[in-house]
Amino acid sequence: MNALRNQDSVSVAELAAEHAVSEMTIRRDLDELAQQGVVRRVRGGALSLLLRGEEPPFEVREREAVEAKRQIGAEVAELIADGEAVVLDGGTTVLEVARALLDRRLTVLPLALQPVTMLAAAPRVRLVLPGGEVRQGEHNFMGPLTESSIKALRFDTAVIGCCGLSAEHGLTAHDLPEVAVKQAAIAAARRVIVACDSGKFSRTAFGAVCPISRLDVVVTDPGIPREQRDALTAAGVTVREAG
Repeated sequence: MNALRNQDSVSVAELAAEHAVSEMTIRRDLDELAQQGVVRRVRGGALSLLLRGEEPPFEVREREAVEAKRQIGAEVAELIADGEAVVLDGGTTVLEVARALLDRRLTVLPLALQPVTMLAAAPRVRLVLPGGEVRQGEHNFMGPLTESSIKALRFDTAVIGCCGLSAEHGLTAHDLPEVAVKQAAIAAARRVIVACDSGKFSRTAFGAVCPISRLDVVVTDPGIPREQRDALTAAGVTVREAG
């Protein structure tokens, strides 16, 4: 997926050599991406079908940086105290936060269906659901009903995911309705924690959510670029590296 973000085509032989796996493994992965509409298979490789600035499907992102996301989720959970009211954003990294909160005593408003399903079985979680439409594919809530539901409440902590994060462009997201929901969640919370793997620091998405000065804590992995870590710290943001 990183190769497809940077170039229009990929080669089976080159990917196999780069990742030290068999060409059969790469072909199998590309076939799966083709079924999801991400690539078109051609002889010896594949062509990207992603538009520039388009977000890869949830099912694809869910398999990226899996261990880093799990550790980030556990680190974020340690920052949340029992009894808090928490709004949980959508996305694959925040889903790992939800997983790490299953045994906690909290009030939680999830902004996507995946954590709703997960937290519905949690015995000590008071689950509050927003209204609104559900975005196809991502399964996150969006629209005026979602925004008004968030604005009617006050949270101790907002845990926010992102498509891109940088000192220059701040926190960004691909989907414009998602931008408005993130902004509402940030405005309704006393503390804002961003959960993102270090790959997000090399990307800037279409919609601007907020500058880094609006954030309180960023939880990421040790791969965060040094200059980005320094810029966040200089802006008064606490950076925690999980793992």
